[in-house]
Amino acid sequence: MKLVQHLLDSKGREIISIVQEASVLDAIKLMADREVGSLLVMDGDDLKGIVTERDYARKVLIKGRSSESTAVAEIMSTEVVTTTIDKTVNDCMTMMSNRRIRHLPVVDKGKVAGMISIGDLVQAIISDQQEE
Repeated sequence: MKLVQHLLDSKGREIISIVQEASVLDAIKLMADREVGSLLVMDGDDLKGIVTERDYARKVLIKGRSSESTAVAEIMSTEVVTTTIDKTVNDCMTMMSNRRIRHLPVVDKGKVAGMISIGDLVQAIISDQQEE
């Protein structure tokens, strides 16, 4: 079974992030430009939270808030579920399914090492099954 490290080695370890003081509009534009569904909220190397398209839909759109005047800090999740590079794809799939999340930051030696999505895990599982 593949490890998270293998996923990061193949997909890359780029961290797409934003600061908590940024506007939600800036966050949504960045997600659209980079074609991702979430951003890590960082203060330097420190992980402060995660903001997702779902946060935007539920905490801004539905509530009629302004994307321009609402800060990322107001809608981000601060209790971030993370994984480590030595976890298996199955471990992560179970964790993400149980927690109902689609994006999982990867932490190595106390630092953010990358991000995996539910799509990355599904692709890895399909690849393993084809190899068998």
